[in-house]
Amino acid sequence: MGMYEWDPSGLAAVEAITDHDSAGLVMLYHFEGFLDAGETGEQIVERILDGLPTEVVARFDHDRLVDYRARRPLMTFKGDHWSAYDTPAIELHLVRDTTGAPFLLLAGPEPDVEWEAFARAVEEMVRRLNVRLAVNFHGIPMGVPHTRPVGVTPHGNRTDLTPGHRPYFDEAAVPGSAEALVEFRLAEAGHDVLGVAAHVPHYLARSTYPDAALTVLETITAATGLVLPGIAHGLRTEALRVQTEIERQVEEGDEELTALVRGLEHQYDAVAGSETRPSLIAEAEDLPSADELGRELERFLAEREGDGESD
Repeated sequence: MGMYEWDPSGLAAVEAITDHDSAGLVMLYHFEGFLDAGETGEQIVERILDGLPTEVVARFDHDRLVDYRARRPLMTFKGDHWSAYDTPAIELHLVRDTTGAPFLLLAGPEPDVEWEAFARAVEEMVRRLNVRLAVNFHGIPMGVPHTRPVGVTPHGNRTDLTPGHRPYFDEAAVPGSAEALVEFRLAEAGHDVLGVAAHVPHYLARSTYPDAALTVLETITAATGLVLPGIAHGLRTEALRVQTEIERQVEEGDEELTALVRGLEHQYDAVAGSETRPSLIAEAEDLPSADELGRELERFLAEREGDGESD
């Protein structure tokens, strides 16, 4: 369809793997620029690409998929000339975990247009490369405190890979995304898909929140068998630093902020139980409704767009 092109070397490397392993590869995927409270997915993608051996397998046509006026790429001006251009890149990578086990990572800016054609192209890749499980991940803003464990909402047709999690709500209408559409279309085509959404405290949704990324990473590795201790260690170290800074700001903050956190703690403990503290459960009457959740997501997105953060 002209939507993407294979890198001959990367494609040959993947096909050599799949020729000897009929079980298939795991494909992780995340697209930046839409809903990702706490920069949850972005942190994981960045650390994988920076910290593990990678090879490009395929490149999507960014000129066809990215609206430059909505999301202007950065250019560097030096002295009297343009010296650099930050070219958008939506790429499929072959990655190896700490044990050398291969997996795929599809990442880059979220396509602005042609979502259906993009989803069909991803499904074509999944079939050709014998992907056994596609996993997407991100953060969503929720009415939870930072002083309690991060909860997750698994979704897709393989939620059995994340046992112990109960639905947070029955149904909600929220703004769509290319990431969600890919999951929807892959499931329709009969592929195994799993999504992991971390519950990020809504008052921290626009900040980097390593606790959410760490929880998502641990959920992914438990579901897939991938071994990524170096990335987990880096996120854990950063999470401790950020939690210390959050506590400092809360202690030095106004009474309204302190009251908000304490109120969320009481709500969380009343629902989850102060001893076991599992993820929040839908049966509680004081939890937000599906409509309230939808409005919270829309408000989060509107604030990002108003500040130009979706660019």
